[in-house]
Amino acid sequence: MHTSTNELISMDLTEIDFERRFGGIARLYGAPALERFRAAHVCVIGVGGVGSWIVEALARSAIGRLTLIDLDNVAESNINRQIQAMSDTIGQAKITALAERIELINPFCQVTQIEDFITPDNLDQLLGGRDFDYLVDAIDNAKAKAAVIAYCRARNIPMLTIGSAGGQTDPTLIAVRDLSKTEQEPLLKRVRKLLRTEYGFPRGVKNKFNVDAVFSMEPLSTPESAEACAIDGGAPAGVTGLNCAGFGSSVVVTASFGMVAAAHALKSLRQDKLSEVPVSIPDAA
Repeated sequence: MHTSTNELISMDLTEIDFERRFGGIARLYGAPALERFRAAHVCVIGVGGVGSWIVEALARSAIGRLTLIDLDNVAESNINRQIQAMSDTIGQAKITALAERIELINPFCQVTQIEDFITPDNLDQLLGGRDFDYLVDAIDNAKAKAAVIAYCRARNIPMLTIGSAGGQTDPTLIAVRDLSKTEQEPLLKRVRKLLRTEYGFPRGVKNKFNVDAVFSMEPLSTPESAEACAIDGGAPAGVTGLNCAGFGSSVVVTASFGMVAAAHALKSLRQDKLSEVPVSIPDAA
């Protein structure tokens, strides 16, 4: 594991007008919400086709601290769907390419980079003691997703999990529901099974997990080599995976997943701050 934190030394923050840069956030959500965003610490695990767009949106929404966890480097095959993937970032760590981008967008944001893959065995090492206000799981491995969800639920860390983004073309079918209620979603179906069998989550369609999930109700368009899209190894014919390298993928879907997820995170953070503070949102011009 390699961990690093930006020190914001490459820019003179006295020359940057925070209010001018992020005033639109205050006018939309209210000044108390902007202050909450600026003080918030959000963790994003997995910064690929969906996670990279989540990070982009949070940085542009004035989030003050971001922890990014991923071990992958940018590959040429990422360019069709990941915001940090460009010709001049190929071979660079994905989290580093994003951290450099964030500094140009929101130099007030402190970014911690953890260059590692999260597993059921290293959860406490990577996540423990970091005081996250919110966590987004954009991992493509069912076992790791289930472990992260169980870890967060046991510690009351507000979180959001992301379903499959490959094999889809219609971003209007993206939705947010309790993880126990998702449809057309083989990755999250596998995660549900693991949570019930290995972590004691409730069984039955009427029992909520109290974990929100972003997913699409669009049936997956499976490539000819279905095994390329397997969850955790072998898969039955035709299904599975958030990993877009096996499925075909489109940025119109992966980015939309990211925007829906970021909007949900901001809503949660705002409600957390504003539960006792009434806010009036101006009418649209």
